[in-house]
Amino acid sequence: MKSKNSLLFISTATLFLSLIFTACTQNSRSQKKGKPADVVRNEEAGQIIKVQVETDTLKGSLKAEAQGSIGSATVKIRYYSPAVRGRVVWGELVPYDQVWVTGAHNATSLQSDKDLTIAGKKIPAGKYALFTIPGKNEWVIIINKNWQQHLADNYSEKEDMFRIKIKPGIHTENQERLRYEVVSDAGSTGQIVMTWGKLKLAIPVKH
Repeated sequence: MKSKNSLLFISTATLFLSLIFTACTQNSRSQKKGKPADVVRNEEAGQIIKVQVETDTLKGSLKAEAQGSIGSATVKIRYYSPAVRGRVVWGELVPYDQVWVTGAHNATSLQSDKDLTIAGKKIPAGKYALFTIPGKNEWVIIINKNWQQHLADNYSEKEDMFRIKIKPGIHTENQERLRYEVVSDAGSTGQIVMTWGKLKLAIPVKH
């Protein structure tokens, strides 16, 4: 009787250990097939676009971001960066007098953890879409509530927080890929700067 009980105990223990081993093996395989945790976390992050004078032969727009502090506020811009690649940008690739995503693919987003004043207009902390209407001599800057959209497909003026007008400047050297910078000036002031080709757009920001 004792011998039968011993055999039953050994068989049960062996089966239990076998089940544990199988589960661990399957979990290990699924982890190998899946993406590591740090890779998944980094999928949201974009490249930091640098100063680039030379022609870019890489097709497509790069997922990018710019981040900086203005006063005590942390400001982040997320966007897709197209390249000039020998094309005429202003007035052709990007038409004048039309709402533009100010990047490519998805709406460019502006996010801040503190309230901001942009060219005299106040917005609460949060995340917004940054649209523009390019013009030959003057641009319209649009801060819009709907940052989750493809290009300007679902853009609605009713969702605008406000619009401001800014005159573009000249960038001395060609900036091959569209680039955003969050620039901190003295005290609580700064700028969101967009450069592409030989155009520079500086949006004054204050916290």
